[in-house]
Amino acid sequence: MNNIFSTLLARERKPVRGLMAFEWAVLAYLLATTVMLIICYTDLVNPGDMIFGRVKTLVVMALLWGVYRMVPCRLTAFMRAVGQMAMLPWWYTDTYEFNRILPNLDHIFARADQSLFGCQPALTFAEAMPWGIFSEPVYLGYYSYFYLIVAVLMMYFVYRYEDFIKAVSVVLCSFFAYYIIFDLVPVTGPQYYYNAIGMDNVRQGIFPDVGGYFLQSREMIPPTGWDGFCRSLVRSGAVLEGERATAAFPSSHIGVSTVVGCLLARLCKKRGRWGAMYVFVPFFVFLCMATVYIRAHYLVDAIAGFFSGLLMYFMSYLAFFHENRVRR
Repeated sequence: MNNIFSTLLARERKPVRGLMAFEWAVLAYLLATTVMLIICYTDLVNPGDMIFGRVKTLVVMALLWGVYRMVPCRLTAFMRAVGQMAMLPWWYTDTYEFNRILPNLDHIFARADQSLFGCQPALTFAEAMPWGIFSEPVYLGYYSYFYLIVAVLMMYFVYRYEDFIKAVSVVLCSFFAYYIIFDLVPVTGPQYYYNAIGMDNVRQGIFPDVGGYFLQSREMIPPTGWDGFCRSLVRSGAVLEGERATAAFPSSHIGVSTVVGCLLARLCKKRGRWGAMYVFVPFFVFLCMATVYIRAHYLVDAIAGFFSGLLMYFMSYLAFFHENRVRR
């Protein structure tokens, strides 16, 4: 135990004097969305709260930077990363404030699913597989999303600390890339859109434009699958409180999980041990299925999430890992 604390608190030989790469990513997203906020100020519902959230982000960043400068060690570097990761749920709800003032596009994506697959996969999947033996692992996969991210980043912190900041930067940049898309592409997903147009229209393949319906409504259709423990976790009050009628295209659950899976594969290759991948892959597969099964996404969202996740990983790999461009 003493060795752990001594490692965490040991003064770094070359402490970072300025901002770390992931903090620059936060500032870039903050600046871009602040410009959007100013442009759209009169149309936004809660611009004051949005401004306060940005000020809070800067204050937290400055405080954690100050603590690190006083005690530059692994523990305070970890605190800087945790401080920005903890803000992600707030940044997610922030996307709703932007995209709900734009014309809703769900009818286009529902029609795309219908044209490509001859049905609504988000409707037929759950109806074809309602049993608890299937739905419970699927819901567990969906619930494991943030835990998978935390687990992989913690593995970098413990087993390859020299790449920890790079890994955090890759993950945060991926989140912010998706959030920019969510800010500008207002798609709520089947769980909201089906409720808005009625299940009779869905079954008949009728997908009307709902206009500004989601400016006021956050009502969802009832959850799918067996009413078990894992479903109750996903549908818990804490989870639902953070949900908004936003962020359906592409699926960031699949996209960021793909990025994290690539990071894990890289770490396993470096260590010559692949056991963690055997644990990760089943959760990842169930998570991918869950996005459509629980009607959070159209199937085109899920497909776009996977391929965009691969693209984001390779782009961020070139930015942060290739030739050690970001040094610790």
